[in-house]
Amino acid sequence: MTDAESFARLMARLRSGEDAAAREVFERFAGRLVALARGRFNRLLARKVDPEDVVQSAFKSFFVRHREGKLDVGDCGGLWNLLTLITLRKCADRAEYFLAERRDAAREATGSAGGDGPDAWLVALDREPRPEEAVILAETVQLLFRDASAHERPVLELSLQGYTVSEISVRLGRAERSVRRLREHLRERLERLQGED
Repeated sequence: MTDAESFARLMARLRSGEDAAAREVFERFAGRLVALARGRFNRLLARKVDPEDVVQSAFKSFFVRHREGKLDVGDCGGLWNLLTLITLRKCADRAEYFLAERRDAAREATGSAGGDGPDAWLVALDREPRPEEAVILAETVQLLFRDASAHERPVLELSLQGYTVSEISVRLGRAERSVRRLREHLRERLERLQGED
């Protein structure tokens, strides 16, 4: 049996809904697609988006459409190209979702956007700080910890480590509303510190 015949048989098995065929396709391409998806997100979005979830969503879309006869794949290279395209579109959708104004990941990580717009923050977050920026950051964090209450200190520590409100809530056994309120107080204090400079 030629490669083309073997591939055509695999696609026919997949269209009939055979789980073994779906597993074979998944195992053949999943690793490369996860690596592709991982490379599409900067550090900021990587904290929000799991590349494996994106790839599973891409496979689900492919399997459903292929079973319905909406997709016809000629050969293994065509299948790879199609799965790549679906994955890249899923990555773009997830990035758009988390950068929408109400959920803007840049705003959550940095307070208000300011500067030259939201894209400037993404660029700034994607590079290492210069030495003078690192010193300013260290001093600011030290001042925040010095003035933080016993209730605020663990929230500040976990926030600086990149944990979300819901993750902090679970780790500390506090209500999300309480964690949000404490983070808001810390943010206001940070803004006052910036205003003093």
